[in-house]
Amino acid sequence: MVMIMAEMDKPEIRKTGTTTIGIVCRDGVVLAAEKKSTMGYLVASKETEKISQVDDGIAMTIAGASGDAQTLVRYMRAELKLFAIQNQRKISVKGAASLLSNMLSGARYAPYMVQLIIAGFDKEGGQVFSLDAIGAIEQESKFFSTGSGSPFALGVLEDGFKEGLSVNDAGSLAVRAITAAVERDIGSGGKGIDVMKITKDGITKENYPFCPKPAK
Repeated sequence: MVMIMAEMDKPEIRKTGTTTIGIVCRDGVVLAAEKKSTMGYLVASKETEKISQVDDGIAMTIAGASGDAQTLVRYMRAELKLFAIQNQRKISVKGAASLLSNMLSGARYAPYMVQLIIAGFDKEGGQVFSLDAIGAIEQESKFFSTGSGSPFALGVLEDGFKEGLSVNDAGSLAVRAITAAVERDIGSGGKGIDVMKITKDGITKENYPFCPKPAK
């Protein structure tokens, strides 16, 4: 009985449910995410920000427990500012990914409950890295998707991705992939799709509606 009561008293953790995407393009990278967060069966927010800029030309997406993810975003912003001050230069995208991996690995015995994509543009071009909750890191050569809707999104990405996509074409593909996920994943939805494009000219972020269903 005590164990049952303990389970009942456990607070709900706000989660981002989530479908996020990172795509490598010929002229940069694209990150995209929908905007729903949940607490159990409750839609906690329809306007959650799941893509955060952490430095000039570098951003990350979040999936998992919102509190853990927001903490990591704050840590990354602070650490990357310190790096720039101490080294008199901006960190590379790969360096930022390695730093984030070390943060996650260092907390493996009380892990951050997240799945992340960090991406950006530097002298090496556009780069996308995926990370799990205990710091495993993988550089993606084409695309990646995280969150509960990722199996549906990945099917669209596999079908639609072509080498040498522009950021504009990749943005359209990301919107189609997330729309497919929203159709089938109860943890994904909210008010449209945020799409961030990162190129040598900087970062732009826009919100797009879900793709309209084809007319019958």
